[in-house]
Amino acid sequence: MTPKELALAAVKALDSKKGQDIKVLETGHLTTLADYFVLCTATSTTQVKALADTCEKMLKDEGEVPHHVEGHREGGWILLDFSSVVVHVFMEESRKFYDLERLWADATPVDISEIVKPN
Repeated sequence: MTPKELALAAVKALDSKKGQDIKVLETGHLTTLADYFVLCTATSTTQVKALADTCEKMLKDEGEVPHHVEGHREGGWILLDFSSVVVHVFMEESRKFYDLERLWADATPVDISEIVKPN
């Protein structure tokens, strides 16, 4: 699976559990951290965990396992690091606080309108 296919598979997983404001940023030309960041907002700490678990399971079923997961205890933000793709699942307050869209403003947004169902 290419990094872009992996990012789009993560989007499908998050959208399947009603993740909100899903965005994909292509960052490979800016950093060696990851080729893509996938950002998603949840409405509760329970949904944060459900979104992360679903994303992890669906990608694992495709043969991709995260080499690092952070944030399960805090509940306001979970990070799934698949090396070339990093998935961030936030509560709204955490997403506003960390403001990754601003920090990575030079990243290239990826059009996911064909994947994400209208909420």
